[in-house]
This record gives sequence, C-alpha cells and structure tokens, in this order.
Amino acid sequence: MIQDVEKKAKQSMDKAIEALKREFQRVRTGRASVNLLDEIRVDYYGTPTPLNQVGTLVVPEPRLITIQPWEKKLLPEIEKAIFKSDLGLTPTSDGDLIRISIPALTEERRKEMVKLVKSKTEDAKISIRAVRRDANDALKKLEKDKDITEDELKRGEKSVQELTDRFVKTCDDLTAAKEQELMEV
Repeated sequence: MIQDVEKKAKQSMDKAIEALKREFQRVRTGRASVNLLDEIRVDYYGTPTPLNQVGTLVVPEPRLITIQPWEKKLLPEIEKAIFKSDLGLTPTSDGDLIRISIPALTEERRKEMVKLVKSKTEDAKISIRAVRRDANDALKKLEKDKDITEDELKRGEKSVQELTDRFVKTCDDLTAAKEQELMEV
C-alpha cells in the first residue's frame, strides 16, 4: 500500500516537471523556436485552431521563423493572432509567407524573463509539495485505519520526502539551465 502511494506521488511529480518543461519552451530566448508559437490560436472557420495545424512552421535562421499557411486566406488571421499574443513579435507578410524576426533580447528583458522562469519554477515546486502533502495524508490515513504500522508510516513519509527533494532539485537544475540560456548573448 505504501508503494502505491509513493508510485502515485511520483507520477504526479513527473507531471509537474513535464509541465515546467513545457512552460520553459514557451519562454522566449534570443533564438527562434517554433515552440514560442505553441499557444497561438488562429480563427479557422470559426474554430480557434493551433497555428501549427493551419500552416508549416520553419526556423530557417537562428533569429527567424517562417509560417507557410496552407490556405492563403489565412494570412491576415495568422498575423492578427500573432499580434494579439503577448510575445511581443511583429510578423511581416509577402502575400505567401509570414516571417517573424526574433529580436535580440535587451539586458532588461532578459532579467524579466529570468524572473518569469523563477516564478514558473516556484509554481512547479508548490505543485510538488502539494503532492507530498497528499501522499503524507494518504499514509496517515492508512496508519489510522490500522493498515500500516507507525514505523511503516515514518518510513513512508521519509521516502516521500526523499522523492520530493529529488524532484525539487530537478526543478532547480532545469531553472539554472534555462537562466544560463536566457543570459547568453
């Protein structure tokens, strides 16, 4: 039973780490990446559709993203969606292709991005700690119901804490790597 609680906690903590990685992919660095545009939705016949499902996204140069819409009439819709996004990007169109130039980040903007990264990391750590709390509550309930002994409860809590520490360290490692990437000129 203790293993079931630990397994469930590990799965939930894994999900928190995966969510953090996805969030980090959306944080803009000085380099172009199609992941920046993951959250952009285009009005496609009245349905908000992910950008990568209405055109081909390519990174031909380190600071350029091109979008080739599958239907030319989508060009204005795609441009409008990019303008509306909070990414601060300006698309340019030549009638067939949309180009998005990724400007180099200023020192001030890099520091803002580092703050954003740290905020996302803290959110992930909060999720991990909530999972720890839930796991410990489940263990205490097992002990209260006389399914496990007090010693097993202590061992289980210690194991859950070690799991939590490992996942928090993973968060810190991911954050340090992303900070280094952001501060690179």
